[in-house]
Amino acid sequence: MQTQMNYSNYYSVYAHGGTAEPLSSKKPLPYEQQIKIFAQKIKEADHIIVGGASGLSAAGGCDFYYTDSPSFYKYFGKFSKKYGIKGTFDGMRYHWQSREEFWGYLATFLYTTQHAPLRSPYKDLQKILKGKDYFILTTNQDTQAIKAFPEEKVAEIQGDHRYFQCSRQCTDDIWDAVKPVEEMVKAMGDGTGVPTDMIPHCPHCGAEAFPWVRGYGNFLEGTRYHQEYAKATDYLKHNMNDSKVLFLELGVGRMTPMLIQEPFWALTDQLPDAYDIMVNRDYQFLPKKIEDKGQAIKADLAQVLDDVVSELKQN
Repeated sequence: MQTQMNYSNYYSVYAHGGTAEPLSSKKPLPYEQQIKIFAQKIKEADHIIVGGASGLSAAGGCDFYYTDSPSFYKYFGKFSKKYGIKGTFDGMRYHWQSREEFWGYLATFLYTTQHAPLRSPYKDLQKILKGKDYFILTTNQDTQAIKAFPEEKVAEIQGDHRYFQCSRQCTDDIWDAVKPVEEMVKAMGDGTGVPTDMIPHCPHCGAEAFPWVRGYGNFLEGTRYHQEYAKATDYLKHNMNDSKVLFLELGVGRMTPMLIQEPFWALTDQLPDAYDIMVNRDYQFLPKKIEDKGQAIKADLAQVLDDVVSELKQN
C-alpha cells in the first residue's frame, strides 16, 4: 500500500526516470566483481525471489513494445506500413477505424507473445535457479515466465495474454484466448482485419471480450488476480523469517516500480539476512538504506545472466 502511495505522490519523479528513495553514494564495484557476488549470493541463499519485469523479456529480443525495433517490423510490419504504428503500445493507443482492424492488430499482438519461443534470459534464469528454492513475481504478461517455470512457482500480477475477460467486467470469469487468437490470425491471412463474426465476446453478457491484462482497459481484479497475489504472499510468509532470502530485480523500469522494486527494497531493509541484486540496462539505483545489503548492476541483462551462469559453472 505504501509503495502504491509513493507512486501516486511521486509520479513525476518516476516519469522522468528517477526514484523517490534516497540513493547510496557508494561507488559501484567493478562488473567482474559484481558477477562474482551475484553467483555467490545464489549459492548462499535459502530462498530466492525473482522480480521479472519488462527488461527481462526485452533482453531476449522482445523489444517491440515501445519502439519500432527490427523485431517490431518482423511481427507487425504490415500494420506499421499501413497505419504508421511505431511499437506495440503505440498500436494499442491507435484510433482504429473499425473493430475488425483493431482485433486484427490485437490478435497479432497476442499471437506473437503466446507462441514466442522461450527467450535466452529465461533459459539462463532456469540454470541459475536449478536446485534452489525460488519464486517468480512478474509484471510481464507475455507468458515467458509460465513457459520457463511451473505455474505454481509464478505469480502474474498484471495479467496473462493467454486469457480473455469481459470488457464490462460482468463476470469474474476469465477464459482461453489462445485458440480464438489462432483462428483470427489464420482467417486474417495477409490482411489487417478479422471477420466480424470472429470478434470475441463475453459468453455471459455479449459485450466484447478483452485480454486479461492491465494497461489497456478495464483490468479485472477478480478471483484469479487475488490468487496470483496470494501465491507470492504465501511464499513470503513461509520463507522470509530465519533464513537467507535473496531478491533479484531483473529489468524493472519506471512504469511500475511499486509492484516489484520498492517492496523488494522495503523487505531487504526489514529482513536481517536479506540481500537485493538489481540488474537494469538503464538505471543503477541502490537505496541508501540497503547500501550494505544489495548491489545495483547497470549492464545488459542477458549478458549478466549469461555471465552468472558461467561463474556458477566455474565454482
